[in-house]
Order: sequence, then structure tokens, then C-alpha cells
Amino acid sequence: MRSLYRSSFWSKSAQALIVAVAICFSLGAGTSGDRYTNLGHRLMCTCGCSQMLGECNHVGCPESSRMRNELAAAVQSGAGDQQILDSFAAKYGSTVLAAPTTKGFDLVAWIAPIAVFGAALLGTILLVRHWSIGRKAAQAQAANPAMEALREKIRRETNAGDQGDF
Repeated sequence: MRSLYRSSFWSKSAQALIVAVAICFSLGAGTSGDRYTNLGHRLMCTCGCSQMLGECNHVGCPESSRMRNELAAAVQSGAGDQQILDSFAAKYGSTVLAAPTTKGFDLVAWIAPIAVFGAALLGTILLVRHWSIGRKAAQAQAANPAMEALREKIRRETNAGDQGDF
């Protein structure tokens, strides 16, 4: 009985592994229409409308139809995605790319937000710690009997206890 359970477990595990591998290999496979749509969303229209090339709905756009035709021709030619992106960047400049590259100075665009967030988080933690240490010191000072006696003496001499100001 136990060996039957084990064999069933291993066969189901093997089936699940085969399905997972098949899914992983099929994720990269797609039609040229899928590649065209994907690349169209990774490129910007150069007419100044600040829209992705695949979504540019700028009426009378002088650039989008020409760029879309170039993209469709490049996809049909069988060029790789990175090769197509590189050719567009070479022709129109790096501003045509919707996201900065991960090479050279463009790497700063990926690292800077994370670094600023980390610095702000560290600064916030240090500020909260400073506040909590200051509060503990003030509480310790308030609980000091010598300080309390001094406050009482000041209240008596200035009659501040009658007004509740101190």
C-alpha cells in the first residue's frame, strides 16, 4: 500500500514537472503579432506626444505610422528583439526606448531611485530613534526627585502654581 502511494506521488510529481517545463518553454514562444505588440510597448513615438509607439493615438501623427511599418518589417525579417531595439535606438536616439538600458550611465536611472529610497528610509529610522531617545531622556529627567524639588521651589517663588502655567 505504501509503495503504491509513493509511486503515485512520484508519477504525479513527474507530470507536474513536465507541465511546468512545457509552460516555461511556451512563454517565450509567440506569434509575430505578439512580438510586434511587445516591442511596440517598449518603444516611444518620436513625434513628441510622449506615448508608447504601440498606443500612439495622436491624430495626424507624422511619425507613428512610419515607425510602426519599420517595426513590422523588422519583426517579419526575423531579427531578434534586442537587435530591433538597438536598431531603433541607433536610428532615433536612446529616447525612443521606453525604459533605459542597463549599461553605462543609464544604469544610474535604475539604481538612483533605489538608493534614494534607501537613504530616506535610513534617515527616517535614525530620526525616529533620535526622537525616542530624547523622549526617554526627558522622562528620566522628569522622574528625577532633585529636578522635581527645584520645580516646586520655582513655583513657590514665582507663584506660578496658582496659575497652572508651569
